[in-house]
Amino acid sequence: MTTTIYGIKNCDTMKKAFVWLDKAGVAYDFHDYKKEGVSKSALEKWCKAAGWETVLNRAGTTFRKLAEADKEGLNERKAIALMLAQPSMIKRPVLEAGAQLIVGFKPEIYEKQFGAAKSRK
Repeated sequence: MTTTIYGIKNCDTMKKAFVWLDKAGVAYDFHDYKKEGVSKSALEKWCKAAGWETVLNRAGTTFRKLAEADKEGLNERKAIALMLAQPSMIKRPVLEAGAQLIVGFKPEIYEKQFGAAKSRK
């Protein structure tokens, strides 16, 4: 099973996810969408699987700084356009593990997906 984690390298939540995965011995590829971008098809796939409301990071500074006009009438199409224009608005991390998609970092969800970490105490 291939595991890919998408996000921004310097994000605190990403750092927690990296530490968890490393301690659990989970091999993964990292895709920095701030540097490498993210495709419309990937965003559409994530929104279909998890819902655009989950994928869009409304709590982040980038979203909060948007003009009110950009926040009004928000729907999936508009949310995807915003996330394409400013990848910082994508909730972090997005983790693809085989057919499984996990948006955000919660240790208990990672534990459920990957099993008990051998080196964790």
